[in-house]
Amino acid sequence: MVIKVFLASSSGSTAIKKKQQDVVAFLEALKLDYTQLDIACNEENRMWMRQNVPEEKKPTNGIPLPPQIFNEEQYCGDYDTFFDAKEDNSVYAFLGLPPPPGSKEAVQADKEHIVQNGTHAAENPDDSIQAQVEEEEEQEEEELRQLEEEEEAEAQEGEEDDLEETQEEEAE
Repeated sequence: MVIKVFLASSSGSTAIKKKQQDVVAFLEALKLDYTQLDIACNEENRMWMRQNVPEEKKPTNGIPLPPQIFNEEQYCGDYDTFFDAKEDNSVYAFLGLPPPPGSKEAVQADKEHIVQNGTHAAENPDDSIQAQVEEEEEQEEEELRQLEEEEEAEAQEGEEDDLEETQEEEAE
């Protein structure tokens, strides 16, 4: 999957330039593969971008401004939605990519997929996580108790065997 970032290399707007730089710098920081497509120098890129931004995402004048972000042919969003995803630690979901293991986004995704007592964790994620942790702790304690009981039973059997051997030896 290739992330496509539609940019304008010769934009007169400082705000647009800063937004474009922010998107590109963040993608580079995450070491994601992406392609920059210039809409200022390439009419095909400009037309493709304009045609593929969903109608409900286009501004009132109908012309979407860069940067616009796609995952292959799938529209991800503009700078504002990218910024929101960045603030929410959900950039990978925004881009339609699986988050790397151990990342904040992966941890958050795990929390949201936990089902506890028939309710989705998103309804009250802290309670579900806490309940899961407590349940795991209880299982570990139960396993430890069982191991201790088994060891104790084995020790008693060993003592009984020793006692029997001693009694047999004395009887001889």
